[in-house]
Amino acid sequence: MKKLNAPHWSTLTVILVAAVLFLAAFYTSREHKAVETAGEITNWGLSFQKEGEPPIANATSEYLSEFDSVYCMPGDEKVLYITFDAGFENGNTEVILDALKKHNVRATFFLVGNYLETQPELVRRMVEEGHTVGNHTYSHPDMSKIGDKESFKNELQKNEALYKEVTGQEMPKLYRPPQGKFCESNLKMAKELGYHTVFWSLAYVDWYENDQPTHQQAFDKLIPRVHPGAVVLLHSTSKTNGEILDELLTKWEELGYRFGDLGKDLQ
Repeated sequence: MKKLNAPHWSTLTVILVAAVLFLAAFYTSREHKAVETAGEITNWGLSFQKEGEPPIANATSEYLSEFDSVYCMPGDEKVLYITFDAGFENGNTEVILDALKKHNVRATFFLVGNYLETQPELVRRMVEEGHTVGNHTYSHPDMSKIGDKESFKNELQKNEALYKEVTGQEMPKLYRPPQGKFCESNLKMAKELGYHTVFWSLAYVDWYENDQPTHQQAFDKLIPRVHPGAVVLLHSTSKTNGEILDELLTKWEELGYRFGDLGKDLQ
């Protein structure tokens, strides 16, 4: 048998090492790509830089517009869009509706399935008084963890069916992700289902039912940070919001703001 000479063995060694390095690089690349994909999931966030100006968000208006999504309405006109998120009722909504009616404000209420199931009379009042009822999903899950369109669609369509049962109308195509958690695939799926995804550009910590901010704490957050085109997020479960809303709307009016109708301006 003919012996392989040393140079031939060196060539084989080089080939084997190159193959190992290639495979290592390939799997490292795949792992890195998976990490990047997981990192796509985003918690909505805002950074306020200057009073009277829109905050910087962790997704730009230009990017969001690709998916029929907004967080702040465009333009320099002093107009505000009032929205409420509601997962349950604890006695504050009627006084909130009274204040909105007094100021002739058309708000958008993003409701979950529980609210539509348990508060049909309040839902009908919202609609009768000209407010928009948006889709906050049926069960308020972390939507960024839902990757398949069927499950995503199911969360929205359950609410659509409940809304039609309560009001006899088709549900407006406005969607707010629970807790502001989203990813690009969510935005794409919502758009494919005909929805506008609505984030916000002004909010404060008002959702802890047993740890409510004082009136002054609320005003300190909501007055200096107001800006043209602001989409304001409040929670109707907040006792503070029920108590201050009439005065808050008055203060904004005194600053020269009027109130827009998100349901009309996005449809």
